[in-house]
Amino acid sequence: MNTLQEVTPISRRPLHEEAVDRLRDRIVQGQLAPGARLNERVLCQQLGISRTPLREAFKVLATEGLVELLPNRGAIVAGLDPTRLQQTFAVMGALEALAGELACGNMTVQQLDDIRALHYEMLAAHARGDLAGYFHHNQAIHLKLAEASGNPVLAHTYRQLNANVRRARYMANLSRDRWDAAEKAVA
Repeated sequence: MNTLQEVTPISRRPLHEEAVDRLRDRIVQGQLAPGARLNERVLCQQLGISRTPLREAFKVLATEGLVELLPNRGAIVAGLDPTRLQQTFAVMGALEALAGELACGNMTVQQLDDIRALHYEMLAAHARGDLAGYFHHNQAIHLKLAEASGNPVLAHTYRQLNANVRRARYMANLSRDRWDAAEKAVA
């Protein structure tokens, strides 16, 4: 006999989380440029949500450094601060090195298989000239390595910093020199 305690509840993502993901992608990919005003009415219509989850999404994106909240004036897409980016990339480089070192000793076979699969998907995206796919899989590999480190503090810190620099990384991957370098690495 089934009881209510045995039934798994249906899970749904909160609307503001969906809005965060969609707006983050648009900002990272340059569809919403630095300094652009984020019109609540227009975005609510585009996303099919009310202002409350949109404003919650703005707060999350502000903590990631992607949006600036202006008192009594709404929100705008944040600009990129080159000095802060340089400092953040230095810390991320150290975290990635430590994550790789720790992952070598802590990674499960399943984690290695997952990373290997992502690597092949990344190569396939590169072969298709699919920048967004390449970038997505490259980011997923780095996140999986951080998780495979066996150090939850490292993985959490990496995720937070990665959110702050994701747009700069995406823009860097748009350059022809970076794409050419990736082609040489694949060859």
